[in-house]
Amino acid sequence: MKRTEKMRLINEIALILQERYTFREIDVFLSEFKVRLPENIEVNSKRVYSSSALGGLSDDLVLQIASDLGLRPNMELPIGLPVLWADTQNKFKLFISHMAEQKLKATRLKECLVDYGIVSFVAHEDIAPTLEWQTEIEKALQTMDAMVAVHTEGFKTKFWCQQEIGFALGRGTKLISLRMGEDPAGFISKHQALTRGKKTAEAISSDIVSLLESDERTKEKIFLAKPKSVPADYNDDIPF
Repeated sequence: MKRTEKMRLINEIALILQERYTFREIDVFLSEFKVRLPENIEVNSKRVYSSSALGGLSDDLVLQIASDLGLRPNMELPIGLPVLWADTQNKFKLFISHMAEQKLKATRLKECLVDYGIVSFVAHEDIAPTLEWQTEIEKALQTMDAMVAVHTEGFKTKFWCQQEIGFALGRGTKLISLRMGEDPAGFISKHQALTRGKKTAEAISSDIVSLLESDERTKEKIFLAKPKSVPADYNDDIPF
């Protein structure tokens, strides 16, 4: 996050805290995020007090507090495709949101979707060490055709995963929730999730494509991307 963007966001947070809470309530709110409260500062302005507390925080924590207050940062985002999608003409671009600990599951799903003309972005797999990872993720979020969220246990507690879902909802992008041990939470909980159950990755991939084919936002793109002949589902001993 650029310094000017961060300063603007901190000011917006401080204004909201000033409008909503008393000094005591601001202390309680910030303490929930383990924010060190200002010491020996004598001010009558709740905005100034809040800004002082927020000034030294990391970008991630400022974004987390903003999200909790319902703020959507209006930040300048990078333009263009991520490196993975640089040459994906006529391919369907799918963003797979997942916990870092579940990279192998996301990668397995990605491999199975290739047969349908789908190029999936798996952050912890597809970003080279030399690339600026956050910029690549932002580019992928801006240019994806759809998103699959892999709801393994603990997914709803991961800030970056929730940010990715929020981005998809904000864009009006087709979002498919794959339940793999945890129910979707928040705004997407009202939608029916695709349940893994005992299905193989191949079977789940086929289900995902069916959902993409039935949605007005994605059916034309997946039709153009999908090869004329797609392998039938099969079972293998690769874990998923």
